[in-house]
Amino acid sequence: MSTNDDQAVNLNVHLRNLQISDYPELREIMTQAYVGVEDPYWEKKDIKKLLQIFPEGQLCIEVEGKMVAAALAIIVDYQKFGDNHSYNQITGNESFDTHDAHGNVLYGIDVFVHPEYRGMRLGRRLYDGRKELCENLNLKSIIAGGRIPNYEKHADEMTPRQYIDAVKNRQIHDPILNFQMGNDFHVKKILKNYLPGDNQSKDYATLLEWNNIYYQEEETLINKPRTYIRVGLVQWQMRPLKDFDALVEQMEYFIDAFGDYQSDFILFPELFNAPLMAEFNHLGEPEAIRGLAKYTDQLREKFVEFAIAYNVNIIAGSMPEIKDEKLYNVSYLCRRDGSWDSYEKIHITPSEQTSWGMEGGDKVKVFDTDAGKIGITICYDVEFPEIARLYAEQGVQILFVPFLTDTQNGFNRVRYCAQARAIENECYVAIAGCVGNLPKVNNMDIQYAQSAIFTPSDFAFPTNAIKAEATPNTEMTVIGDLDLELLKELHEFGSVRNLKDRRLDLYNIKLKK
Repeated sequence: MSTNDDQAVNLNVHLRNLQISDYPELREIMTQAYVGVEDPYWEKKDIKKLLQIFPEGQLCIEVEGKMVAAALAIIVDYQKFGDNHSYNQITGNESFDTHDAHGNVLYGIDVFVHPEYRGMRLGRRLYDGRKELCENLNLKSIIAGGRIPNYEKHADEMTPRQYIDAVKNRQIHDPILNFQMGNDFHVKKILKNYLPGDNQSKDYATLLEWNNIYYQEEETLINKPRTYIRVGLVQWQMRPLKDFDALVEQMEYFIDAFGDYQSDFILFPELFNAPLMAEFNHLGEPEAIRGLAKYTDQLREKFVEFAIAYNVNIIAGSMPEIKDEKLYNVSYLCRRDGSWDSYEKIHITPSEQTSWGMEGGDKVKVFDTDAGKIGITICYDVEFPEIARLYAEQGVQILFVPFLTDTQNGFNRVRYCAQARAIENECYVAIAGCVGNLPKVNNMDIQYAQSAIFTPSDFAFPTNAIKAEATPNTEMTVIGDLDLELLKELHEFGSVRNLKDRRLDLYNIKLKK
């Protein structure tokens, strides 16, 4: 097909928003555009999610009624990532959970044109559409990571900076970089290991930016973003309770108290509802825990009700849940707007497997709340650093860890690993556990805990990296005010920068599912 501009003038070229019905054509374009690339196309579920969260950001071009080019984008709060990020980080490991409708930057995640239609300046039309969208949404800029595929031909005699200068001066042609600069983008930074395995670019990439000159920073006198978040921990006393209503009454007592202090979050411990297992003492341990699971839906509904009534987000410890005849250890996030979400414990301890027949979940999920991005790990999970690191790469500011330990050495594993997670991921970590005894409940007879809120370790934080902690083995509450702005300053100006100083040229963590 001839694609010179004179002939293109007579063609019907139409820019529009992408639809899920376009997927077969979209997949064909990507397959043709990325010949020789492993996994060259986005799965249908990925496109479907982009269209659900940000339909106006997904653009395509039809020529004579045939779709031949497309551009995909999300909005991000760029302060959470900064200039030193990877493609996996900015896209949430390609989950797009990093999309933030209230963010300030339009981030381009892909642009592709069918090879037979290159030369018609369709890429320019897509970029003009992005620029118009950026202006209409009053976003500060468009940012994207760009490959430099011809760099492999010059890597022996040029540094990446020298190569970019040579492209700017038209001494070398680079199809992607020349296109970007021809569309008023400037190179903001050179990134290393932005797309691991990009051999043509020698694992380098350009961080490209187009500034919206019409951007107006909005002054918000009302509903100004808060930097201090109040967190409350329940160090729950295990005690025999008469029935379900008695357990709910004890739950509400703590929630009411934290509500009076205008807390943003309340964290309950793992399996705090174990006193209800006494009803099933005549059964074996696997049957007893499944008996306890019968109360889970009712308890979650109560937590949702209390979250609304007391205007607080509640991490409802954890409870057993049966799904498809399999037993899981599940924590619920009950938001104060009435919505709720769940997290299944991933790493099951040997005793949970042998005594109860529990199975591990397989989803690592970041939760958005009105008080920031949070993550949840249940007890043993916090002893595996990979999950917290995946959370950190997606901008989690507070990690909540409900736990249940019977001995002091078991508790210390949770405590010291939680402190490590706070330091290495530059975030706050809150842990809450149960204390006391349940002499008539099998496998739950003794507990040891000291609930606490841990911080990173730098000058802006407590010298012992502990914001607040409970007295060991005593029923009580812990309240701490956490400054989220300190985390942002730490990321950029800390005396050490654990996240930024990682050697991503040597190693990386990627979620398989």
